[in-house]
Amino acid sequence: MSFPSPSHLCGLIMSVLAAPVACTQPPMESAAVMAQSVQSVVAPDTSGYERRAPEDLNGISKYYLGRQIAHVMGHEGAGWLERPDREKEEATDLLLRELKLKPTDVVADLGAGTGYFTFRISPLVPRGKVLAVDIQPEMLAALRTNKARYNAANVEPVLGTTQNPNLPAGAVDVVLIVDAYHEFDHPREMMRAIRNSLSPTGRVALVEYRAEAPNVPIKRIHKMSIAQAKRELAAVGLELVNTVESLPQQHLMFFRRAR
Repeated sequence: MSFPSPSHLCGLIMSVLAAPVACTQPPMESAAVMAQSVQSVVAPDTSGYERRAPEDLNGISKYYLGRQIAHVMGHEGAGWLERPDREKEEATDLLLRELKLKPTDVVADLGAGTGYFTFRISPLVPRGKVLAVDIQPEMLAALRTNKARYNAANVEPVLGTTQNPNLPAGAVDVVLIVDAYHEFDHPREMMRAIRNSLSPTGRVALVEYRAEAPNVPIKRIHKMSIAQAKRELAAVGLELVNTVESLPQQHLMFFRRAR
């Protein structure tokens, strides 16, 4: 008993189906290409993230470069942002002076909340603007109410995501992040996007409670050390250029694009 050749069999199939089916066998991928494909599937994740049981119940089960990420403060806690004694506790006026803002600066207030810093920065940049970024629509609704109250025409509310603050590329002179970075679900992605938003002379002003100071009355998971902050931001190409330690409880760390 004889069998039709592969080419003859293909011709028979084409005649039955009356469809223009290609009968040539595609060339096999090279061993190198196949190995590369397999490697891309099984390659270990080098982004610095890991999942494990939370050491602190005030944090989530996600860790970044060894640091447990804290729970995000919901909009229900907005009143804490506007507490009357905040200026005394944190010396917020001193913080603003240390930013050394120019009247034309474009400033992004990341994790703006109700706008505590946004509306203090607004008059300092009369020919610039403040991009007030938050991921919670409820916070931005409160911020818009305050914008009308303060008549702050140079404030632009921006709805960000957990991975992207939706800032314009290469256009931001100062990105201010106050007590919020340690709660970022995706710190690597967020800081990469922030890096891309910086102008050529742009700076990131990162404010976090001092992990090195046990007497600061804040839960450990809501603090950061300079060493940890430097390590995490270096992972996306940002270098520490200056620290200010004159605030009562917090580090003020300035970063720029690595050179």
